[in-house]
Amino acid sequence: MLEEEPERIEELYDDLFVRINEVEDDVQAYLELGDKEDLLDQARDYLDRPLKGVPGTIKDNIQTLGYRTTCGSSFLADYDSVYDATVIKSLKEGGSPVLGKANMDEFAMGSSTENSFFQTTRNPNDLSRVPGGSSGGSAAAIAADEAIYALGSDTGGSVRHPAAFCGVVGLKPTYGLVSRYGLTAFASSLDQIGPITKDVYDAALVLNYLADYDEMDSTSAVKGTPDYTQGIKEGISDFTIGFPEEYFGEELDSSIQDRADEWKENFEGLGAEVKDISLPHSEYAIATYYLIASSEASANLARFDGVRYTSRAETETIDELFSKSRDEGFGPEVKRRILLGTYALSAGYYDEYYGKAQKARRLIKEDFDRAFEEIDLIAAPTSPTPAFKIGDKIDDPLDMYLSDVFNVPVNMAGLPAMSVPAGEVNDLPVGMQIIGDSLTEEEILRAGYAFEQAF
Repeated sequence: MLEEEPERIEELYDDLFVRINEVEDDVQAYLELGDKEDLLDQARDYLDRPLKGVPGTIKDNIQTLGYRTTCGSSFLADYDSVYDATVIKSLKEGGSPVLGKANMDEFAMGSSTENSFFQTTRNPNDLSRVPGGSSGGSAAAIAADEAIYALGSDTGGSVRHPAAFCGVVGLKPTYGLVSRYGLTAFASSLDQIGPITKDVYDAALVLNYLADYDEMDSTSAVKGTPDYTQGIKEGISDFTIGFPEEYFGEELDSSIQDRADEWKENFEGLGAEVKDISLPHSEYAIATYYLIASSEASANLARFDGVRYTSRAETETIDELFSKSRDEGFGPEVKRRILLGTYALSAGYYDEYYGKAQKARRLIKEDFDRAFEEIDLIAAPTSPTPAFKIGDKIDDPLDMYLSDVFNVPVNMAGLPAMSVPAGEVNDLPVGMQIIGDSLTEEEILRAGYAFEQAF
């Protein structure tokens, strides 16, 4: 990322804006783009800082001064950010201006970026296909060379899933490692901000500016973090890597299964020990996730009521103002999840649904705990299929939800994971995710870097 000499910063911005002008009408990754001259002025002021004026693209659910933060929703179409999220402050202090805001599924609910109110982002590898979601705009911008690095948020795979579909790197950090202050909450016990980049080294570099304790975030858990670029090239000859049998069942496209055999060979060629493992409660992950995430979304999205900073409907009574504003403001997928979550939290059903889901969540976490007593890392597919066609799953919510079947257990357990490009199927990229125990980002990055160099 930082091989550009300071005197070439103008050339970097020229190249970026030329590329965006060439492809953005087709890809539709951006909801808002900064002014080139203003960005260059910022970049020149940042040349003496570590990131040297290299700009970042930000998912549109992260508060960013000077831009709107719409969350991909008509409800917030005219909402101007009034502060910088902690991660944005950190990146600016490191010397990185904000290039623009990336498209996303509304309120981060979706796996295809078709749920955005504004536009459907397209996969740069095949414009007839989705880029994944919900951080589809961020991943597409990287894959289309419209950005140097991007930020996404990952509640149930929303960084890793689009990274896999677009053929780039996406890192979901340990829960609590990166501040969520300024991230519009979807499911507060699951959400985490992470980088999307061209390669693993850049993911490590960006993580250096995201990971730290933040007193503004009550879930921030880590004081003092390492330089994640140090030791990234040390190799993995001392690692044992597990392949969970539950991730290679009938849900997995057979062509990706063939790729997985190559992944094992590559790890063994790099000196790692490869071992088959079991995560037996993975089969409950999707059902558990959608109960917990929807319940938390129901509570978090109650603040969007047409009274404060959202658009509002024309009505005659307060009751109508609330109900009609929310009916007009939210899209169908957001409404679906609010209704599910509200039902699960309602009197008489809380223990039956939300309570049982939390117990299942504990079992999923314990599976990982047992596995990491014997292995260092887990390798698995990021998605059961390559990118699907636009429109193929939008009317089948259950099929769409299953796109994240290999991702949601990681969020349920609060663990770190990274998707790296791992071959192609029918000229479409597929991703492999590397999962680690809590706060093992250094090991994940080492393994990802070694795999990337070899593969």
